[in-house]
Amino acid sequence: MLTAIHPKLPMRDKAKTKDFYIKGLGFQVFGNADYEGYLMLYKDNIQIHFFEFKALNPNENYGQVYIRTNDIHKVYQSFVNNHVKIHPNGPLEAKPWGQWEFSLLDPDNNLLTFGQDLNS
Repeated sequence: MLTAIHPKLPMRDKAKTKDFYIKGLGFQVFGNADYEGYLMLYKDNIQIHFFEFKALNPNENYGQVYIRTNDIHKVYQSFVNNHVKIHPNGPLEAKPWGQWEFSLLDPDNNLLTFGQDLNS
């Protein structure tokens, strides 16, 4: 039965993507191999994979991932402390659908939304 999901998002520049996720968001490289045009990163219990798409127009990129957390305030503060820009339309707030949420954009305009149940 299903056990995990690892989204694949486009990236224009592997070095910039790697730097953003590792230095800004605290991810680590997954595995020992360095594949040309492909990047696998993980943090805690999640993985995100990236494929090279040099011709990507970031203004036309609609890549999105919703990431659940059990300590959204700590995650949010760690990103702020690392000078990660929070999306202007996605500050940390309680949403009417019962979630704490905030969002940010990576260097290729992939939207990452982080969420936690209001009651947890």
